[in-house]
Amino acid sequence: MRNRLVKGKRLGIAILAIALAALLVATSCAPPPIIAEQKTAQFGWIVALTGGGAAPAQIMFSGGQDCIRHFNEQEAIPGVSVELLWRDSGLQFALARSHYERFFAAGVPVMSCEESSLLRTVRGTLERDGVVMFTAGGGFKEIVYPDKPGWIYTISPTISEQVAVVLQYFMENWKEERPPRLALVSIDISFGLESRYVTEYARSLGFEVLPPETVPIVVLDSSVLLLRLKEAGADLVHIQGLAEASGPILRDADRLGLLDQMQFAGHSSAMGERVIQLTGVASEGFLVSRPYPWFSETEVPGIKLMLDNMMKYHGEVRRNAEYFTGWIETAVVCEAIRRAIDNAGYENLDGPAIKEALDGMKDFDVYGLASVTYKSDDYRGVTKMAVYEVRDGEIVRVSDWREAPSGRDWEYKW
Repeated sequence: MRNRLVKGKRLGIAILAIALAALLVATSCAPPPIIAEQKTAQFGWIVALTGGGAAPAQIMFSGGQDCIRHFNEQEAIPGVSVELLWRDSGLQFALARSHYERFFAAGVPVMSCEESSLLRTVRGTLERDGVVMFTAGGGFKEIVYPDKPGWIYTISPTISEQVAVVLQYFMENWKEERPPRLALVSIDISFGLESRYVTEYARSLGFEVLPPETVPIVVLDSSVLLLRLKEAGADLVHIQGLAEASGPILRDADRLGLLDQMQFAGHSSAMGERVIQLTGVASEGFLVSRPYPWFSETEVPGIKLMLDNMMKYHGEVRRNAEYFTGWIETAVVCEAIRRAIDNAGYENLDGPAIKEALDGMKDFDVYGLASVTYKSDDYRGVTKMAVYEVRDGEIVRVSDWREAPSGRDWEYKW
């Protein structure tokens, strides 16, 4: 009896083994399961995450990363995600140029870079290379007003035009009969020096323009500079620099008792949460012109979206101006990619297709943060600005939204 049971078990095991073997043979001959191909559209970013300008660049880059992440989560381009590729330039031209060449060789159709040396170098070859270039830090006159259709786009008025909006507001509120004296203080790179193109426009408004001043990207002590401006009788001091310049200058002005004698203003990147924390009451009254609303204006859909995503992705909110430029620039790039795919198809997605999409972009609403339009002879994208002021530790709008004056014909004798 036991032997029959054992024989029965052995027979059952043998049958099971044969069945499993047959199943393995059948499945090995069957076609593999169909897996949907993951399509990507590449966006290359050359950014100075180390070096003198690292802190603001890191904030801007964070805004860009968050925007792409949100864009892909929304499946804004069905079946296609935007892939962000990045390289750190360390604010060194040789590295930036090398990164451009590598991206170009890899077939990346659209890139971003804030370094004017690279922008001016590749400007004449972008059409040949078939590469679209973005810069969010503020346009340079000859780039955003090209002699022929260009390939470099931005999302704000030129640097000197941004200064001009502050000058308009200051002059509208000037009460004395004498001309106010303007001091243009800039960091010693193109981003800073470009502000000098506003000189003749400032004189046309009625300013007496003092000799220009330069400071390093990171200011350690500005006492001598401030005492020189005091002696010259400066009424408005415009700082064309980053927080690493404006913060120390404001602290020194407070220490020297000059805050009641001079009005300080600057580029939008010169003022934000980290500057207010650094300088305290010394930041009170600081003026900036902005092409986008501020974080406190939560009635704007894009403000709430950015704040919600900062909490979602980082678990905290940091209110700094550079985050806007990263977010809005990336939103425009993603929209251009989406339109290019709609127009030409994914298989034909390249730089010329993206350029065509950008050239046809008119009144594109970036979550209520900005309205973007590109023209054949004007690549600023955003032209309206408002003046904001630090009041009781908060940045609040103090002017209407207005068209920035065109600096297309402004000249400066270097």
